[in-house]
Amino acid sequence: MSTRFAALVENRRVQGGELDLTYRIARVRRKAWAATRRPLFREGVIECVPMSIGVAAWGLVAGVAMGKSGMGVPLGILMSILVSAGSSQVAALPLIAADAPMWVVWATVACVNLRFLVFSYQYRPYFAHLSRRRRVVLSYFMGDTIFAMFLRRYPEPKREPGQLDYFWGAALANYGAWQLAVIAGIVAGHAIPPEWGVGFAGTMALLALTCSQLRSRSTWVAAFVAACAAVAAYALPLRLNIVVAIAAAVAIGVLAQHTRVEASPR
Repeated sequence: MSTRFAALVENRRVQGGELDLTYRIARVRRKAWAATRRPLFREGVIECVPMSIGVAAWGLVAGVAMGKSGMGVPLGILMSILVSAGSSQVAALPLIAADAPMWVVWATVACVNLRFLVFSYQYRPYFAHLSRRRRVVLSYFMGDTIFAMFLRRYPEPKREPGQLDYFWGAALANYGAWQLAVIAGIVAGHAIPPEWGVGFAGTMALLALTCSQLRSRSTWVAAFVAACAAVAAYALPLRLNIVVAIAAAVAIGVLAQHTRVEASPR
């Protein structure tokens, strides 16, 4: 009797768990569908589509490099999903091919992605009110293109209605274009020769997006200093010249802001 009763309880528990999981999935789908119908979500998608062409070109280059590294299609796709950052993926490939220690690979990826710390700090005024779990999820979808687009749309560091919808619209469009291009490059492998230079399209897209942010004298000066710092530090390993350029631009921006505060009438 006790055995039959325990089996009945277990059966109901399993059924209850399945129903609960089904309910949660349905609720997530309803929320996702409702988000896609919001105007700012659609605006983010529409504005990101032109940039996605360059992002896809750069993703294709990264995918081809991963396909030619010999790591295999499943492992390459897994790396793309876990890392989801083109510069660090390409930087890690030679180390993986050379059987470098894992801590060296992790350190390289961390150094290349240090710029995302700056991005996260810039996002704080907009998303600091969200829970930590939601902020962690948002951080996974951060990218250079999304960062530039978001600050162009919301230049003032303050909360406004619909900011999260806009971020998700642009982020999902960017993420989808990136992952599809990377997977296509991994699968295609040797079919796409490097002489095509498709990665240049991604660089031009980011450059065009960056130029649209230059709206004042201080931003022009910061961009010029960052470019000079990136070129001067080009010989640094692990693409650390990117970090040097970001640090130089942030320093110039802080100095310009401090100068404006001191010069403003009291």
